[in-house]
Amino acid sequence: MSIAHLRKDYQLASLSENEVAGDPFTQFATWFEQAMKAEVPELNAMSLSTVNGEGKPSSRIVLIKEFDQRGFSWFTNYDSRKGLELEQNPHAALLFFWSALERQVRIEGKIEKISVQENDTYFHSRPLGSRQSALASAQSQPIANREALEQKLVAVVDQYGDAPPRPEHWGGYRLVPELIEFWQGRSSRLHDRIVYHRLENGSWQVQRLQP
Repeated sequence: MSIAHLRKDYQLASLSENEVAGDPFTQFATWFEQAMKAEVPELNAMSLSTVNGEGKPSSRIVLIKEFDQRGFSWFTNYDSRKGLELEQNPHAALLFFWSALERQVRIEGKIEKISVQENDTYFHSRPLGSRQSALASAQSQPIANREALEQKLVAVVDQYGDAPPRPEHWGGYRLVPELIEFWQGRSSRLHDRIVYHRLENGSWQVQRLQP
């Protein structure tokens, strides 16, 4: 079978603009909880797309760590490629794809950095190895080989033991959404797409989009 003929007909569920929550965060929480109950693998994994100062996009998978009425949050190295691109252009897009439920959620908005206190609280809740790696790795920078990276980790362990401090270049971002779209796969590619647009007064407009 050729790649062009790989396809799946989605039939698990439907999504109506008359049934979704009036608030997109409530709707996201409902879908996230359903994904948890369905034991969807890596349900907290999301694609993060950024654009640099030259207008060139890039994407990668990161893990969501919190969502609430303020937005969607994750943590990373501020000096990484994504961090530098967000510094140049503080707008980004997130994408969740839960294939087991035939669903995806697209989120677009502005980026803000999380507070120092929140950064410290989360950093010190991480497993020890993850905290040590945050100090050892100059994320996105070239290195000669794996051995050199592991030697950097050994140096961090020798210096800080089991109490590594949070490096200043490591912290969180929050995407404050302007658009959130919920996509439910349907048969014959007539998918359900319900989109929320944030209005100037902070309320949300709900619309159905054609597939």
